[in-house]
Amino acid sequence: MTDITVNSTICGFVHEMQGKLNGKEVTIDIDTPCEKVKCISHLEVPMMEVFDIKDNYVMDKAKKAKICSTCLVPCAALHACKIESEFISKSLVEKSGPLSIEFK
Repeated sequence: MTDITVNSTICGFVHEMQGKLNGKEVTIDIDTPCEKVKCISHLEVPMMEVFDIKDNYVMDKAKKAKICSTCLVPCAALHACKIESEFISKSLVEKSGPLSIEFK
């Protein structure tokens, strides 16, 4: 299981996400106070539909839910899918630590 916390400091929301591989799909569950993100709070993502930056299952669902274009949740969901599908190494993620965007 992959656990991710997304701190959306600009909008003031903290989202807790869990990803789990189930056969050829990754189930993404999101605990969120954001009404838009709640629309995608349970995704069953086909493993092979996470590669393209724009045309993929997660971004399609985010677009339909009218999630803000700057929201970090879809990106985090894609990371969870790739980690669970072993397209990104779990040990590399643990070694690398958190990702961030820093405004200066």
